[in-house]
Amino acid sequence: MFKKILIANRGEIACRVITTARRMGIATVAVYSDADRHARHVALADEAVRLGPPPSRESYLLADKIIAAAKHTGAQAVHPGYGFLSENEAFARRCEDEGIVFIGPKHHSIAAMGDKIASKKLAGEARVNTIPGFNEAIDSPEHAVSIAKDIGYPVMIKASAGGGGKGLRVAWNDQEAYDGFGSCRAEARNAFGDDRVFIEKFVENPRHIEIQVLGDAHGNVVYLNERECSIQRRHQKVIEEAPSPFISDATRRAMGEQAVALAKAVNYQSAGTVEFVVGRNQDFYFLEMNTRLQVEHPVTELITGLDLVEQMIRVAAGEKLGFAQADVRREGWAIECRINAEDPFRNFLPSTGRLVRFDPPAQQLFQGQATTAHGVRVDTGVVDGGEIPMYYDSMIAKLIVHGSDRADAIARMREALNGFVIQGVQSNIAFQAALLAHPGFVAGEFDTGFIAAHYAHGFRAEDVAHEDAPFLLALAAHLHMFYRNRASGLQGQFWEGFKRLPRRDFTVCVLGEGGHNSYTEVSAGETEPGQATPITLHLGGGDKTYRLAIDRHLGDARITGTVDGRPFTAQMERGKSANPLAIRVIHNGTRLDAIVMHPRTAELHRLMPYKAPPDMSKFLLSPMPGLLVQLAVQPGQEVKAGERLAVIEAMKMENILTAAQDGTVSEVLAAKGESLAVDQPIIRFA
Repeated sequence: MFKKILIANRGEIACRVITTARRMGIATVAVYSDADRHARHVALADEAVRLGPPPSRESYLLADKIIAAAKHTGAQAVHPGYGFLSENEAFARRCEDEGIVFIGPKHHSIAAMGDKIASKKLAGEARVNTIPGFNEAIDSPEHAVSIAKDIGYPVMIKASAGGGGKGLRVAWNDQEAYDGFGSCRAEARNAFGDDRVFIEKFVENPRHIEIQVLGDAHGNVVYLNERECSIQRRHQKVIEEAPSPFISDATRRAMGEQAVALAKAVNYQSAGTVEFVVGRNQDFYFLEMNTRLQVEHPVTELITGLDLVEQMIRVAAGEKLGFAQADVRREGWAIECRINAEDPFRNFLPSTGRLVRFDPPAQQLFQGQATTAHGVRVDTGVVDGGEIPMYYDSMIAKLIVHGSDRADAIARMREALNGFVIQGVQSNIAFQAALLAHPGFVAGEFDTGFIAAHYAHGFRAEDVAHEDAPFLLALAAHLHMFYRNRASGLQGQFWEGFKRLPRRDFTVCVLGEGGHNSYTEVSAGETEPGQATPITLHLGGGDKTYRLAIDRHLGDARITGTVDGRPFTAQMERGKSANPLAIRVIHNGTRLDAIVMHPRTAELHRLMPYKAPPDMSKFLLSPMPGLLVQLAVQPGQEVKAGERLAVIEAMKMENILTAAQDGTVSEVLAAKGESLAVDQPIIRFA
């Protein structure tokens, strides 16, 4: 077994590998860029080596520096994590040539599966189901149309070197096939330096289901059940679960056996994933093989009780697998939500900056746990007060739960999301909460087009289930009472004989867009010591009463308690809205900004004029924090609607800003290379 390994990665996966290595008694070496010098993975490792400036091409993608760091520190092996160099055949071969063990598959296996055209041919030879299509490079749009006609529409035009949704188009007719070929080819050339494209049949109502495989150097290969990864946004996974609520045991076995056959065909020695597209009748076809550890590997760990990172290390050290296919378990249900630094209400634009508060829900399950149990697990590479830099992907953490069945896992995940406190940057927690409550998701009736179909116009506040709104009104009133009662109990603030008496009638004003506020009368009943407080909302359609008891300490963002005898978890913030007196309460993705006031004060508040924000229509504003990498205009220049004005880059994503209408540039307010804040003016128009 290795004495020391280097982790050629960052963030949560670097922390994940360090955790298992430490449990195995293996020393670890972290590498870092200047942006990550105070990162959690650097603090966790036994040693750390600087690679270079923040951009990954100047740090985490520098194979020479990583090899040098391994040699300098005496690391015997390198774990690449996922992303960066994890599927780089040249890096794996270089490690082998330098006498450093690559904790992953051999370079020839990576090469065999890295090219989509070649991998489909190999899959066919291994008798793995492949989608009908033309698996040679296509040389012209006319050729593409001819092939598409032969296969039958709809077809998928794909870049051979593609990934992450780049270089991919679906065509439903000749014109779309003709146009899609050109755009696919150009996108592939720009993204991968390889403009080869091929065509295959598009499976309608497809589900994305993948099989986890594990092989050793002694010819043993097993499959560790499947993961359901169909909930995707723009070909990026959002929620993953294991097992799949869709496939039968017979389909699971057939997919697993074909995945093993493909792995054996390329002499696969490590953890890997064979991805399939599955049709409505459970017909399945090979999509691609990922020759690395997957982001969503924790859901497999929780249902099988295996530590996949440990298995990768043991296989790389030459050990045989310690179990056979018949020993692989499938217990309970696991779900993973990717918690990303992005604003779902602003078209999922990246959100960078400091984590003013980062307080995940309490964990009952931990990385590297060898036995299955029900509860919550959090995999993360950040800490309270840390930075979310603009140079890398947007993931803050992975929230994983394990339940007795799917319904139990969904309930655990919703409660865990309620208790996940992230302040300082925006996150997609509200979007995750909406997905988990959607009837289609709850019923297991979805495919890869689920998000595109149900959120075609983006994600809006009204897309969150609002049955929570009355409860949040009652909670706001209860919290107001909590603070007033606490204040009235402080000594020395009143003259002798004068004391503030706690009120039991309030008006809750919910702040709306454009000054469109709503007002609800609320009253609180008498409370016996140790009993819940009855909070009654006087609604237009009748009264509604909640019996609330909360357990809260001053300064806590997380609130726990009971409502009508049932436990709940919610969150509260002060001073986060336009009005500093407002309380922000959040539960199940629903958010309310409310001011709780005396009924007479509410009468006067209704009469207050609305102060409109300043008119910014003559400015181009930055929609997200990021780096201004291009300014395409200068003062005095006339622009047409749709013309490119600027390009902002953040978290490996470029956002092109265009003119909304014809106009003339009056002033340029930001410089190329400047780091922008959200809503920062870039250009002023005449």
